Amino acid sequence: MTDKKRRSQLSIAGWFALAILVGLLGCAVWYGVAGWYALGSVNISAFGWFALIAGSLITVVIGAGLMALVFYSSRHDMDR
Repeated sequence: MTDKKRRSQLSIAGWFALAILVGLLGCAVWYGVAGWYALGSVNISAFGWFALIAGSLITVVIGAGLMALVFYSSRHDMDR
């Protein structure tokens, strides 16, 4: 086996961690859906939908920007 091929494979611990993370994601999705349906007939106004969508998008953009800064600083040896 070449080094490149061997590095691309996950170890047992990597697969275990991946299984745990997928399980946690499933629990989070289940909890979110259950909470959404528990609200029943609560109506959300147009401004409420706007705030929900805008807050989600802003959170994703900030997270992606911070991750980009982490990778940039790592590539340019600024982590010292």
